Order: sequence, then structure tokens, then C-alpha cells
Amino acid sequence: MILIDDTLLSTELFDRKFCCDLKACKGACCVEGESGAPLEPEELAEVEAAFPIIKNRLKPDSLAVIEREGLHVIDADGDHVTPIVNGKECVYATFDEDGTAKCAFEQAHLAGEIEWRKPISCHLYPIRLTPLKDLVAVNYHQWPICDGAVSCGVGLNLSILQFCKSSLTRRFGEAWFAEASIAEREWRKATQDRDQKSNGTS
Repeated sequence: MILIDDTLLSTELFDRKFCCDLKACKGACCVEGESGAPLEPEELAEVEAAFPIIKNRLKPDSLAVIEREGLHVIDADGDHVTPIVNGKECVYATFDEDGTAKCAFEQAHLAGEIEWRKPISCHLYPIRLTPLKDLVAVNYHQWPICDGAVSCGVGLNLSILQFCKSSLTRRFGEAWFAEASIAEREWRKATQDRDQKSNGTS
């Protein structure tokens, strides 16, 4: 683990490769899972402000769930999350003709309709944040539905840290990401030196 400010980074963020491949997964992370996307307390107002703008992008089934349950709900752990439809997709998921799921918030953001992009928990994935006593653990969450993203990342030689540059910068700031990138380079060099030394003595 690497300590940066009040965060503990898993070195898996440096070692593992990752790059989302929608052609392979078709946005399964918007559909699979036991509950909706986690929402930070300050994001509840963002969801409420964006809803009138993204409403016309949503499926009738999603709108019916929102009408019944609200724009956000509290899960079994007491956390705010997005509602889901029939125990499956997030109510804010939209679907292309080929069945690829995409986030209505992000689609509206990319179209210049709203400033907020999407829940930070979604933006950070496959990184998961876990609050500790005085720190926040920054870990890699491995999920079989993302096997295509792992293969894509290997092909591009793109680490999880670098793949998540925009989301990590959004969450922790540019100075934090610059320090994390330095830590990644130093860790990689130390790993290479150790491997070379091991090979030389074997």
C-alpha cells in the first residue's frame, strides 16, 4: 500500500491493466450488481437538478420506478444509491440499439446539457473507495464482467491508475494524481530492479 495524503493506494492500481471495452461488456456494470450506484451525500442535489434534463432519455420502466421509489433510495447498508429496475439495471441507464447500456447523466454531460458527469462511484470504477478510521483506501475491484477491459488494458499497457486519471483527479485533485503517478513510476522501477536482481541471481 502507498500512503498519499489521507489515502492508501493499493499497488494493484499500478500493476493491473484496465481499459473499458464497451464492445465486449456492453455496459454490464450499469445492469449487474445487487443494488444501484452509490451516491455521495452532495450528489443527491446533482441527481435532482439533472433529472428534468435527462428524464426524456429514460425508459418508461425506469420512470415508473422513479415515480414509485424516488430519484435515490437507501440500501440495506444505509447508503444512498440509485434505484434499480426489476433487480437489475440502474434507472438512469439508457440502451443503444445493440443493447449497450450507457449512463443518461454522462450522455447529457457529453452533449453539453449538464455540467455534472455522473456519480463518482461510477466514474472511478474499477476503483472502489473504502473509508477507514483516518484514511480512505483506494482499491481495485475485480469483476468478471470486466474481463474484456482487462484484456484491452493489457493490449494498451494502460494501468488502472492511468485509466482512471480523470476520475481520480476529479475526486482528489491534480496535485494528488501527480503524486500518485510519481509513486507509480517509483514502484514500477523498484519492481523492475527487483526482478532483474532476482533473474541475475537465479
